[in-house]
Amino acid sequence: QLSCLLKMVTLHGIPKDLDSYPKDLLLFLSPSDYAATGNCSQFFINIGKANMDVLPRDAPQRQQLLLEALACLEIPGTRINEENAEILGRLVCDLGGEYIRSSGGRLLKDLSQCGSFLPEQEEAIRDVLSSGNTTFGPPAAWSAFTLSELSGLIPVLDPSILRQIPK
Repeated sequence: QLSCLLKMVTLHGIPKDLDSYPKDLLLFLSPSDYAATGNCSQFFINIGKANMDVLPRDAPQRQQLLLEALACLEIPGTRINEENAEILGRLVCDLGGEYIRSSGGRLLKDLSQCGSFLPEQEEAIRDVLSSGNTTFGPPAAWSAFTLSELSGLIPVLDPSILRQIPK
């Protein structure tokens, strides 16, 4: 339906007020098409607010969006800073384990909003949390507030981490 709606909206070219349309609609538009109305960063800020689950995780369009976002933001290597994590929004849910590890705790807040993870992502999240090199500190120092902040990541925690958390 969204793909069909996009075809109708763009029938006579990209509308200048495209940012006012539902963000989910943009998932079916390429950044080069959007370039007529704004810059690629703005496009990915809007994409980051969309419901990524509209596209299956392994959909070529979804994978292409992530690749184009990384290219647009000119991210060298696998380290994502906080500003770029904010721009990527829900696209961080598709980042591989190497990005999660390299970025340390900077992605945890955004990752906690993801609905599910691939095994390599789960392992990377556990590695980052176990290291204690995050703003949350080591699991032994976590409080109820910390667990509230990490609520979306709790299913990823394994027994070795859970045992360290104070009752």
